[in-house]
Amino acid sequence: MKNKIIVIFILIIAACSPLTITSESPTQQADATKTPKATKTPNEQSQFEALKDAVQNQTVQVWYPWVGVEAGVFESLVKKFNKTNEWGIVVIAISQNNFSYLYEMTTTSLPTAERPNLAIALPEHALKWDANSFVIDLTPYVEDISYGLALDDFPTIFLTQDKVGDRRIALPAQRSARFMLWNESWARQLGFDSAPKNPNEFREQACAAHLTMLSDAPAENDGMGGWIIDTSWQSAVSWLIGFEGGVLEQNDYRFLTPNNIEAFTFVKETSDMGCAWKPAPDANTFAAFANRQALFASISLEDFPKQTRAFADANNADNWIAIPYPQNGLIVNGSSYVMLESTPEEQFATWLFLRWMLEPEQDARMVEATHLFPIRKSSVDLLNDYMKSHPRWVKAVTLLPDATIQPQLASWREVKVMIGDGFESMFRVDMLSGRVAEILAKMESTSRELSK
Repeated sequence: MKNKIIVIFILIIAACSPLTITSESPTQQADATKTPKATKTPNEQSQFEALKDAVQNQTVQVWYPWVGVEAGVFESLVKKFNKTNEWGIVVIAISQNNFSYLYEMTTTSLPTAERPNLAIALPEHALKWDANSFVIDLTPYVEDISYGLALDDFPTIFLTQDKVGDRRIALPAQRSARFMLWNESWARQLGFDSAPKNPNEFREQACAAHLTMLSDAPAENDGMGGWIIDTSWQSAVSWLIGFEGGVLEQNDYRFLTPNNIEAFTFVKETSDMGCAWKPAPDANTFAAFANRQALFASISLEDFPKQTRAFADANNADNWIAIPYPQNGLIVNGSSYVMLESTPEEQFATWLFLRWMLEPEQDARMVEATHLFPIRKSSVDLLNDYMKSHPRWVKAVTLLPDATIQPQLASWREVKVMIGDGFESMFRVDMLSGRVAEILAKMESTSRELSK
C-alpha cells in the first residue's frame, strides 16, 4: 500500500443545573435526557419474535481495535454481558491492536467463515466492506418495535456518519474531535480578553506570544510562541473548513479552490512570520504548551487528561480551554459498530449485544475510561461526577453545534493520510507560500487516484 499513501452536541450549561445534550432546536430539548420508548400498536409484533428462542446460547465474535485501558474496560463490559444477559449469549472479544490491523484482518476474513460477527471499525472501513456486500443494514434492527433503539436519544451528527441513503451500515461506538487549545491566562497578560474568533485575531494573538519569546533572555526559545504546528489530517481539514473550504465538491474530492488556497496560505504565512512553529518529531507538545512555549496547541478530546497532567507537572496554574479552529473549523470522527453477514440467529444475537453496549450505563462507563463524547443524550445523567472533575471536557463539547462529519467515502482511509502528508510538506524550510496551490493541486489529483 506504500505507493498509495503520499475528514451535535449542544451542552446547555447553567451553574449547578443538570447538563442536557442535544443536537436539535431549543423547542425539542425538553425531554433530551429521557430515553423515548417505542409504543406498540394493536397487532404490531417484533419481526424477530421467531428468533427469541433460537438465539439462546449463541456465540458472537467481536473484533475491536484497542489495547490498554480501553481494551480492559471493553473486556470487562463483555464479561458483564456474558454473565447477565437473559439469552445465554456468549460474546468472544478479540483485540486486533489498532484500526489498521483490524481493517486488514477483517478484509481478509470477509470471504471466509472466520469473519467476525461484529467489528468496531472506522466508518470508511464499513463503507469499503459494504461495497462488497458483507455489511448488514441495521435499519430493521433499530426500528424494531421490541428490540429497537430510540434514535432521538442520539445526537444527529453522530448518526449521520454511518447513514448511506436509506441504509444504516453502522452505529456510533465512539466519537471525538480535534481542538485548538488556548492559554487564556497568558493571553490576558498579553492584552487579549477573549479567544480569537477569526483568522486575523488568531494571528494577532499568536504573533504577540512570539514577540515575547524574542524579547526575553533565552535565545533558544526565539523560534517559539504562537501555535505549535499540528499536521494531522484533522488539523488540515479544520483550517480549510474555517475558511469556508473543504475537501469535497458534490461527492468527489476537490482541493484546488480559492478558499482552500486562502486557508493554507494563511497558515503558511503565519509560520513564515514565526508566529507558528514546528516541534521536533520527538517533542513533548503537552509539556511545551504547559510551559508557555506556545499560546495555542492542538489535541484530541481523549488527550485532555494528558494536558491537565502536563500543567500539573509544570506547576503552572494557567487556565487553558478548548476552542475551534478559527471560524468554527471542527471535525467529528470516531469508530462505529459494524455488523457483518452471518446467520439470522447470529445476527440477532449480535444485535442484542450491540444494543446493550449502547445503553446509557455502558456508554457512561466508556466515557469515563476514554474521555470521549457520550454517544447518547441520556448518558449525561450518569456522568455528573465526571463532569464536575472534567470542566474543560464539558466546555469542549459545547463547541459541537457547528461541527461537521468526515467524508462518507471508503477512500477516505487513504486520502486522510495523504492530506496529513501534504500539510506536513508545507512547513519545510524551503517551501514558499506561493506554492500552496501546487500542493492543493497535488492533493486533488492524488485523492482522485486513490478513490478509483
